[in-house]
Amino acid sequence: MGIREEVFYEGGPHIGDLIFNLLIGLTIIGLPLTVAAIVRALWLRYRITNRRVSVSGGWMGQDRTDIVYSEITKVTKVPRGLGAWGDLAITLRNNTRLELRAIPRFRDIEAYITEKMAAKTQKVDSTSKR
Repeated sequence: MGIREEVFYEGGPHIGDLIFNLLIGLTIIGLPLTVAAIVRALWLRYRITNRRVSVSGGWMGQDRTDIVYSEITKVTKVPRGLGAWGDLAITLRNNTRLELRAIPRFRDIEAYITEKMAAKTQKVDSTSKR
């Protein structure tokens, strides 16, 4: 019997990102940003639990990436939309980065990931010293 996985956040990008980029799309220069925001709104989904960070995206939401907290070395947040939403950049042990774009409650989610990351690091350190 394993530890039950508890969901902290599950959902897609912030609706403000789509609205903002639709307004920018009224100009020809903003069309690529608008298309990207529509694709994110349709197919990008985040799931943050007490065990992992999962991102489903790509064409028709067919790509999925799962990361356990012990693999995370750094989390950086960037506010967007006057602070209503933001981006998170997660750096892994192998120096690859995963970006969570236009995520709502990004400050809470960044704090949660950092807390879980620290707890997993302490657990790994204590088992490796034995």
